[in-house]
Formats: sequence, structure tokens, C-alpha cells
Amino acid sequence: MLSLRRGQIIAPSTLFILLFAVVATFGQGRYNTSANPNFNKFQQKPFYYGIALGYNSAFFNVNQSKDFINSGDFNVVESVNGPGFNIGVIGNLKIGRYFDLRSLINFSFSTREMSYTPVGSSMLETQRLSSTFIEIPFLFRFKSAPYKDKRVFVVTGFKYAYDASNNSNANTDKFQLNISPHDFQYEVGAGVQFFLPFFILSPEIKFSQGLGNILIYDQDVDKSRILDRILSRSITFSLNFEG
Repeated sequence: MLSLRRGQIIAPSTLFILLFAVVATFGQGRYNTSANPNFNKFQQKPFYYGIALGYNSAFFNVNQSKDFINSGDFNVVESVNGPGFNIGVIGNLKIGRYFDLRSLINFSFSTREMSYTPVGSSMLETQRLSSTFIEIPFLFRFKSAPYKDKRVFVVTGFKYAYDASNNSNANTDKFQLNISPHDFQYEVGAGVQFFLPFFILSPEIKFSQGLGNILIYDQDVDKSRILDRILSRSITFSLNFEG
């Protein structure tokens, strides 16, 4: 079972292998031109553009440091999922019948929270981190053969994300946690293409996992000292309009 809480999520590589196997099974069929009239219109285009509109749920994967136990300041520290939305521009280059290279310029607005429970208190201390990301993913897509103007696909790749609203350099609040505005992430996902008369509609779900530690460590900040590393995690559901 997939879970986004407390960092419990199926490894992206394992998930991609499973999804790839499913799409490969569907992809064994032959191209039937008469059964896919809308698909045939778009099949002649080697390159096309589109837009993506999506909803995301983001959180942090938190690893505690040795100081978490030694300091005795907090009983619990964890991340809480936060909602957000995405909007982006898609560029898609076809490589043969079954493969695509995809590039996006994506604007992602997300909210994440860190929750702390001090020792001897039942009150939660929370820090909300609202971010405006400029994301540039480069993705590789594998598609099945079409069936009645529909086909399934899997997608994987990497993206760079820059938080334009991050003020870590100017933040002088010694009680607040700081994270880096730069992040590199691995993505894996799946979706379905519906070939309509005038465009291609593609509902798609993707999981993103940070590759590097985004914690800006500060020995003078209690909420930073008790942490060893922070990795970003998110799930995004989007509707892609292409053609």
C-alpha cells in the first residue's frame, strides 16, 4: 500500500518496474488504424506542445539526528502533508512508436508543515513552509499500442526545482527551520492517453522523491540541530492537454 506519511512509500525504481511491466503487456497489441481514427491524426506529428494542470500533496521525509535524543527538547518531530497545485507547459518529442522525450516548465505552489511536540507538553508547535517552485523536469515516456483511441503509459526522469519564495538567506529567526531553495528529484508515474478529435487528454499521476538533503543546518537553532537530513516527497495528479 502506498503511503505518503512519515516517508513510507514504495521505492520509485520498484514502482516504475511494476508499471513498465503492465504497459509492456498492453503494448504487445498491433496498431489498428481503422479502430483509432483520432489517434491517427496525432500520430503524424513528431513534436507537439501542451499544458498541464495539477494538484499536489507534498511533505518532508525527516531523519532525526543524535541530538534529538540527547537534547531532550522534543518528544516528536514529523512532517505533515500539505496541498498545492501545478501549472506547466509541455514539450513532447516522439521517438518511434512507443517512446517519447518530454520537457516541462512547471510552476508548482505547495505547502508543507513541520510539527514538533516539546517534552512535557501536549501542545504542537508547527512551522508552515509555503513554496513557489519553478520546476524543469526531463522525462522519458513508454507507451502501449492504442486501443479504441486510448493507451496507457509510464513515465520516469529527473527534475530540478527552485523555490522562488524561499527566504533562507535573509531569515534571521533563530527559532525557525531553514531549507535550501534548490532541489533535485527523481520522478516516476503513469497515466492514460485519450485521443479526442481536437486534442489529447492525459490524466497522469507522478511520485517525486528528493535526491539530496535540503536541510540548512544551524547549530544555534534547536529545530535544526535535532535533524540529520530532510528529503522532499510529493505526489501529483495532473490533467495534460496536448496536441
